[in-house]
Amino acid sequence: MGTLLVAFSSAATAVMLYPAMTFISVGGILLILTNMQVGNLFGKHRSIIITLYNGAFDSSSAIFLIIKLLYEQGFSLRAMFFFMSACSAWHLVRTFFLMPRYHIPYPLPPGYTYGVPYTKSGDAEIESDAKQPPVKSFWKCVFSMLFFWHLIWLSVMQLRHYLFIGTLNPMLRKLANEDNSLVSSYTNAFAFTQLCGVLCAPWNGLILDWHKHRQKKGEGYSGAPDPLADLRSCILSLVITVLQSLAFSICASIPVLPVQYATFILQVLSRSFLYGGNAAFLAIAFPLEHFGKLYGLVMGLSAVVSLLQYPCFTLIKGPLKGDSFYVDIAFVVLMLLALVNPFTVWRECKRRQKEQAARKPVLEPSI
Repeated sequence: MGTLLVAFSSAATAVMLYPAMTFISVGGILLILTNMQVGNLFGKHRSIIITLYNGAFDSSSAIFLIIKLLYEQGFSLRAMFFFMSACSAWHLVRTFFLMPRYHIPYPLPPGYTYGVPYTKSGDAEIESDAKQPPVKSFWKCVFSMLFFWHLIWLSVMQLRHYLFIGTLNPMLRKLANEDNSLVSSYTNAFAFTQLCGVLCAPWNGLILDWHKHRQKKGEGYSGAPDPLADLRSCILSLVITVLQSLAFSICASIPVLPVQYATFILQVLSRSFLYGGNAAFLAIAFPLEHFGKLYGLVMGLSAVVSLLQYPCFTLIKGPLKGDSFYVDIAFVVLMLLALVNPFTVWRECKRRQKEQAARKPVLEPSI
């Protein structure tokens, strides 16, 4: 709908762009929310698929860069948006003829089928799964330390990325001594690196799945799901994401123009790890019944925190006279706060491990 409204808009009906952008934004987040559960179909590769979806969502903004370049080559803007609308029809076909009728459970029940040749017995299994009470209520999840520090983890790094994008052009102009051709060259380099998000995000899923199955193998894995091993696998992913963002922030604070190529690479790498890891963590750490609500809540609250970028812009343009160096250094220090999240997850794993050990029956030695 959004792309169709753009296609039909003109200079006289430019007001149509407001509902068009709203439809595109809302439709995009709903599309990724309903499709991330597809990862449940892939068993031991579940995290890779979830992060791949997030990487594709992250890189999707580069489509408008392609449209811009094609428009400059003489292609009709209306024809390109009609083409995008036609491509969107595939999602309708896929929804009605391939996607499951209900949510996709994890782990999958025996004989699970989906798509057109679904079975009534399969539906009954899914319904019985849905009737099971959640391990923890939604509000208990929201007010847990696990959720709070994950929100801080996401908010701090997301704010850093937004601030970098907002100050990118003034920073490049200052470092390039107002050389427009040089600024344009670096801006294009930054834009093209954004395409790589879909390639970088699955690496995070690979780390999650590899670390999880290495632990299970070491513990004599029997094939049954192990929530504790799943949660422990998140620790390494969370730490790596923070270290990437820290390296990106350090490079961004170095006032040397060629260094910004490294900044661009680290920025897209850390951002793809950030959003893919966020979705994978919520799917692992909390009951699947609450995934959609928790994902929407954490993204909404982190967006509110991201409004702090505007006071930062005012500070840079005003008292700092366009120099973002001190703000960059402050964010390098602030980034260390995100390390509390993996430490909290580690403590939670230790707590659950002790609970599991306490529930195991103690065998008396035979005489």
